[in-house]
Amino acid sequence: MATVLVKDLIEAGVHFGHRASRWNPKMRPYIHARRNLIHIIDVRETVRGLLRARKYLQGVAAQGSLILFVGTKRQASDTIEQQGVRCGMPFVCDRWLGGALTNFRTIRSRLGRLEELETIRSGTELATYSKKMQSSLAREYRKMYRNLNGMRTMNRLPECLVVIDPRKEKNAVKEARKLGITVVALIDTDCDPDEIDLAIPGNDDSIRSIELIVQILADAVIAGRNEAGEVQQERAEGAETAAQPTFASS
Repeated sequence: MATVLVKDLIEAGVHFGHRASRWNPKMRPYIHARRNLIHIIDVRETVRGLLRARKYLQGVAAQGSLILFVGTKRQASDTIEQQGVRCGMPFVCDRWLGGALTNFRTIRSRLGRLEELETIRSGTELATYSKKMQSSLAREYRKMYRNLNGMRTMNRLPECLVVIDPRKEKNAVKEARKLGITVVALIDTDCDPDEIDLAIPGNDDSIRSIELIVQILADAVIAGRNEAGEVQQERAEGAETAAQPTFASS
């Protein structure tokens, strides 16, 4: 399995880091070599980090906890949205709103406003507003939908964050660390691994690299949720069996 994974990672260009002049010295243990002024990431370290992260995320999902996927850079946003939807977890793919974790109550109230706007737009009430007010409501809705739609299912704080490029998402990482929320991240050679709980060394600028990593992590979440569903079903069946009356033989 690991051999197949290494082949897929190399084909996706996961091993290509940044220019050597941009590196963070703390990434030294994850770098295999330097070629043409580019650092080459040790794919064995990528596999180790990926397998650890996959096992952890599967366990988190199996417990019924939330995992927030975060990736707002152009190369990651579409993948984060697609895989977040696929595995049924909240995501942020456009812009990180300050206080999304540390001021979670306010974010929940904004989600209530988003639902209110959708109710207005879908009913007959919208026609009672002036054209200027309708235009204003439409702008407000588009902005809120873009920023908050992926967080609709986040009715509580997540157990962990899955982050693409913690340098880009430094505010999200900072909030998570402040609250003691675990951070799993795809980190390139210019990142600081000390800020991450579970690091996956790899190219965080290549669309193919991001797609492969996030897909594997989302598969782990789906496996964990399926595991949780099976446990709940077994418990329900056990409770139903226990509730059935027993008849003593005469």
